[in-house]
Amino acid sequence: MNLAEVLAMEDPVRIARLLIGLELVTEIGGRLTSGLITETEAYWAPEDRASHAYNHRRTKRTEVFYGPAGTSYVYLCYGIHELFNVITGPEGTPHAVLIRAVSPLRGLDTIMERRAIKTLKPQLTSGPGVVSRALGITRRHNGLNLLDDQSPVRLKVTRTRVAASQIGESPRIGIDYAGPPWADKHWRFFLKDSPFVSRSPGKKQSAPNS
Repeated sequence: MNLAEVLAMEDPVRIARLLIGLELVTEIGGRLTSGLITETEAYWAPEDRASHAYNHRRTKRTEVFYGPAGTSYVYLCYGIHELFNVITGPEGTPHAVLIRAVSPLRGLDTIMERRAIKTLKPQLTSGPGVVSRALGITRRHNGLNLLDDQSPVRLKVTRTRVAASQIGESPRIGIDYAGPPWADKHWRFFLKDSPFVSRSPGKKQSAPNS
């Protein structure tokens, strides 16, 4: 997989699927941590009412949407959670994919310390705010080049091969305000057999949306 080419594709829904099984790596404060991406959501601005860049909205916060594919977008949600997104699509096209959950791979002790959890369980890295906390991602990491091997936050292609049949889909979480058809679109993707998923079909919401 050529990750740069994938992230630059026009269709963020397809990209959100393809990101399942990739590794999200952080190297912050001398601590290396990472997780296998198990859950994503696509945001297709300018049409998508759930996107921060809906109707080509341009503010200091959303300007990063119009940069190159593979740029990080980190923002504060509910004044508490720092959510990590990947900007996608041709430059100037405000598409993004929210990373909702990962399965811990590297730096488990650090991840558990950051989360104040002493055992390996799904709550460790399931939910978008939790992902950032576990991997040490904050708004200071907004606007980074995730394709740069020297970046403190970066994406990495793994040897894990995820078949289409292994990926589930559902409407995105917590975006009822967007109304139809946007709230109904099945633009949330997750690794079916992974316990590290923020919400299983039929269960109540467990984490905030992008």
